[in-house]
Amino acid sequence: MNQEYEHYYVPEQSPWPIVGAVALFFIAVGAGLTVMSVGKEGGSGVYLLYAGIVVLVYMLFSWFKNVISESDQGLYSAQMDRSFRQGMSWFIFSEVMFFMAFFGALFYARVLSVPWLGGAGNNAMTNEVLWPTFEAVWPLVSTPAGETTQAMGWQGLPLINTLILLTSSVTLHFAHVAMENNKRTPLKVFLGATILLGVCFLGLQVEEYMHAYNDLNLTLDAGIYGNTFFLLTGFHGMHVTLGTVLLFVIFLRILKGHFTKDKHFAFQAAAWYWHFVDVVWLCLFVFVYVL
Repeated sequence: MNQEYEHYYVPEQSPWPIVGAVALFFIAVGAGLTVMSVGKEGGSGVYLLYAGIVVLVYMLFSWFKNVISESDQGLYSAQMDRSFRQGMSWFIFSEVMFFMAFFGALFYARVLSVPWLGGAGNNAMTNEVLWPTFEAVWPLVSTPAGETTQAMGWQGLPLINTLILLTSSVTLHFAHVAMENNKRTPLKVFLGATILLGVCFLGLQVEEYMHAYNDLNLTLDAGIYGNTFFLLTGFHGMHVTLGTVLLFVIFLRILKGHFTKDKHFAFQAAAWYWHFVDVVWLCLFVFVYVL
């Protein structure tokens, strides 16, 4: 008896992984040099940072274009679709572990290190020797060097951004429902609203950072509190940026008539990522801003 085998498409070699790696290298080095030159003249790291971002966006759009072209040609099988789903699932899982590492650092600092420096348990001698005037109160707004800062409250911009992201999850859900019911106009409206909300979030976060640096003296040099604040919120902002780019690409494809109610995994993948980013922000809002 003849057995029909499912075909499996193997893409040709692609230059985009190495281009993406170079872009990320530029971003990492440029961001480091930019942070080191804050408040100084002659910093050139920002140009390297911008160059990395431009190359990364170019890589993303070019790689997306190749994948879209292969899909439109009918080269992908059901097995390839399963591979995409597994790949996206593992990618999001790796992102969960990425943020867990930083939340773990925040937990260690707040629950273990700070009380230890304050003389908790049997560490009274440590407190007297290392930092006699230290008070184990979080957020830690003073450093051993005597520098002081102010904590970023949860009211105002952080609360507004939380409401914006929660609303964006709702609009994205409605867009998904419209996709499954083949209603193109509501799909475009709700997805466009989601993208605009993401852009608003990023704009307000920039304003929050300016407020932190100019008014609160809350910087990356502001001790463990400043470090954890900017690492967590900064990396989350980077993920929101990537999520906005993904949704924008999906929006352009929808305008061109791509996707059907039965075949739209690219939309689902971007939605999974956006909802993940929203959940991370809720955890961040509670543990960084409120508690």
